[in-house]
Amino acid sequence: MTDAERLCDLNTPALVLDEARMRRNIARLNARMERLGVTLRPHLKTAKSVEVARQQIPGETGPVTVSTLKEAEVFAAAGVRDILYAVGITPGKLARVQAIRAAGCDLAVVLDSEAQAESVIAASRASGADIPALIEIDSDGCRSGLDPSDPRIITLGRALAGAGLLRGVMTHAGDSYGALGEEALAAFAAQEQAAAVTAAEALRRAGLACPVVSVGSTPTAHAACDLTGVTEVRAGVYVFFDLVMAGIGVCAVEDIALSVLTTVIGHQTHKGWALVDAGWMALSADRGTARQARDQGYGLVCDIEGRPLEDLIVAAANQEHGIVARRPGDTRPLPHLPVGTRLRILPNHACATGAQHDAYAVIPAEPGQGLMDWPRFRGW
Repeated sequence: MTDAERLCDLNTPALVLDEARMRRNIARLNARMERLGVTLRPHLKTAKSVEVARQQIPGETGPVTVSTLKEAEVFAAAGVRDILYAVGITPGKLARVQAIRAAGCDLAVVLDSEAQAESVIAASRASGADIPALIEIDSDGCRSGLDPSDPRIITLGRALAGAGLLRGVMTHAGDSYGALGEEALAAFAAQEQAAAVTAAEALRRAGLACPVVSVGSTPTAHAACDLTGVTEVRAGVYVFFDLVMAGIGVCAVEDIALSVLTTVIGHQTHKGWALVDAGWMALSADRGTARQARDQGYGLVCDIEGRPLEDLIVAAANQEHGIVARRPGDTRPLPHLPVGTRLRILPNHACATGAQHDAYAVIPAEPGQGLMDWPRFRGW
């Protein structure tokens, strides 16, 4: 039985993972980080799967990055021992952080304010168990963090170091997702590196140790040319890639390892539509390509083998219905897609699409094997 025949036996919609493509994506970034001489700290928020994580982490114990404490708990229970929780910490989460650390996992937190630092210091002193922290640096004005020249970096550094909790600095070039092409992406990578290194050097001039200088996003990880002064790089969506990454030139459409299997359920021939059973509950409502030169709607339509069908996209989506149509301006009729036809939809944003599903139907990299079922988890 072929992979396509096996996919036809699945209930739809279903989340499909091409293991061979995923492995190539992982190997590509691993090799790049090795050439640049830095540690890769994969972000596991995209996959939310122990099985995928085991392929991303050669030693299976880390280092990794997470975006929720649920992720930290699941991966720590699976044997990961070096985790960075890369979302600003709040006092109400510190008890969970301490429980994870008490179970043998070196979980570090991120902060950018005196209030956060005070809560981390107080919790560490009250329990007698240290909670290491990194100071978040804003490298592009995108989100949280302190400007690399902000004097509060030294203030926070001194407070954390005085309690034995200062681990280093970290930043995330979130605006790089809006860049286009190799030159623009490289510029973002250089800006990200400079911001983190500047902050680290400021701490060291103040007499404070800064062992970790952490940067990263999938676009900048693939575009960086010089990571002098950086100790580690974080990236997440690289494991699967998606249409947003293809649209800015980080990968090719053929590299995208994730798709949603769907079934044609009807037609509106006079409108040029085919209806499928994957709406925004299966694909997500993410429209990340709408701001790009090539708008992919709610996803790019492929045949059962994963080959894109010329100029077919999910042009609109309701909760459980997707509308397959030609791109705007293309007046050709749809190809023959009878009711019951199986299609695969490549996602705009792999993280958002994955979040709609509880498991991956995995097409194995090794020929001759049956489909594998890899669970994924959700929650905070």
